[in-house]
Amino acid sequence: MSPDELNRREMLFRGAALLPATMLLGCAGDELPAEVPTVADTTAQPAPDGSARLEPTAACTDDDDDPTLEQTEGPFFSPGSPLRRSLLEPGTRGRRLVVTGLVLSANCRPVGRAVLEFWQADADGEYDNEGFTLRGHQRTDADGRYRLETVVPGAYPGRTRHLHVKVSRARSSAVLTTQLYFPGEAANRNDGLYDRTLAMRVGRSGRVRTGRFDFVLA
Repeated sequence: MSPDELNRREMLFRGAALLPATMLLGCAGDELPAEVPTVADTTAQPAPDGSARLEPTAACTDDDDDPTLEQTEGPFFSPGSPLRRSLLEPGTRGRRLVVTGLVLSANCRPVGRAVLEFWQADADGEYDNEGFTLRGHQRTDADGRYRLETVVPGAYPGRTRHLHVKVSRARSSAVLTTQLYFPGEAANRNDGLYDRTLAMRVGRSGRVRTGRFDFVLA
């Protein structure tokens, strides 16, 4: 692909990120809710010099915070996923899920243009190992924010509900590979990989389930 084509794709992606959630979700067919409210971001407050000041969060509270815990990528990772913030496609079944958050450095500064790659099981606990269903990657904005639109993954034998993710800085070979979990799941107790520090803060917005998680990179 030529540099001009890559630039055009990137411009289209950045433009799509500004669209209302209802337009972003419109590709997923009749199963979608009539409206998917945007999750409010209340972490960024203006500093006296006009720059973004991030309030402390559970994931990043001082200048020497530990990075987000790494976990195995598992057997179902596939490279080359499409660039997209919404993993929803026509016919996608399951309860809608919107996950938002920040990618931060160890001193709590936002990491702009970081790359996040997500993959997960479908509502029945099955992975698409031949194509890219429920797989995709995106970049954070200048303030380190990301937004993922997907469905709640199903559990399967031996594993509780979880999302896989890889996070890296732009032009860096260092990659954080980890998994995100849902608090309060009965299967968490029997999953040997479950770690409460990787549990999202979850809630609901209408018929859509929401999750929040801030990644801290080493």
